[in-house]
Amino acid sequence: MEAFKTLIGRSAQMESLVRSARMVAGTTAAVLIKGETGTGKELLANAIQASSPRSCKPYLVINCAALPEGIAESELFGHRKGAFSGADSNHKGRLTAAHGGTVFLDEIDSLPLAIQAKLLRFLETGECQPVGETVNHKVDVRIIAATNSDLHEKVANGQFRKDLYFRLNVVPLELPSLSDRGSDAKMLALHFSNMIAKGHGLIALSFSKTALQALEAYHWPGNVRELRNLCERLSILMPGRVIEPENLPLELKRNQPLQEGCIHLPACGIKLENVEIDLIHQALERTHGNKSKSARLLGISRDTLLYRMRKYAMR
Repeated sequence: MEAFKTLIGRSAQMESLVRSARMVAGTTAAVLIKGETGTGKELLANAIQASSPRSCKPYLVINCAALPEGIAESELFGHRKGAFSGADSNHKGRLTAAHGGTVFLDEIDSLPLAIQAKLLRFLETGECQPVGETVNHKVDVRIIAATNSDLHEKVANGQFRKDLYFRLNVVPLELPSLSDRGSDAKMLALHFSNMIAKGHGLIALSFSKTALQALEAYHWPGNVRELRNLCERLSILMPGRVIEPENLPLELKRNQPLQEGCIHLPACGIKLENVEIDLIHQALERTHGNKSKSARLLGISRDTLLYRMRKYAMR
């Protein structure tokens, strides 16, 4: 199967991202993948590696946040026997172990600044200096890095090297949050339900139209990972069933789209302007002030939302 088919979705954001990723995959350029937790950064890195000329070469995945600070340098660059207490033998390090291939550095913002400097030199020269060695070794490794942090802010705060950021950010690839992907949530729900049912030997469940609308309206703070976990839970507990809105978790029920006739006009009447202002406030509160997401919840364009906010002198 073509590697990028693992990235399910037809939204404009995802199609643009995949086009860029396909182009960069065929090169040896370093890649920086950005995106919120749960958006699929490792899945994208895997697709880039599988589509690259290095697909048959070593591929190592390293979670930088899980590397103990005291041995992070040794783990990446290796060490010489006797270089420090406990170094009982030579260790070539993961970069050398991946010679000719690719290393995926997840949560790269967790690397200590001293290691960032050494990684920058490696990216610029291809030279790897194990701890305790005085001689550099040439290593041919492509780096794919990922972060869920705002690196601009980390650079400004002195927590991430500016030169390393610009060295990695040659072709930026940013995964959109699931709430920004429109109907992709419905497509992913059906994909996950079929895949999970097959994996567990169960009858695949399905979703009613209103349940799918509820999935699309939800803001998905955990992104694709949260949706997958929900599909797995429903597949195990309700195999073969048609999922209705009442079968969904409470947080999704609160996001169900309004049905025609569900708002009743009081006999004493109502001021429509106040209703509109209240709904805009609710949408902004639910999306933490994100106007694009708020507009989507209200079923209007972002420009229309901004116009109405100006009309009512709302901030």
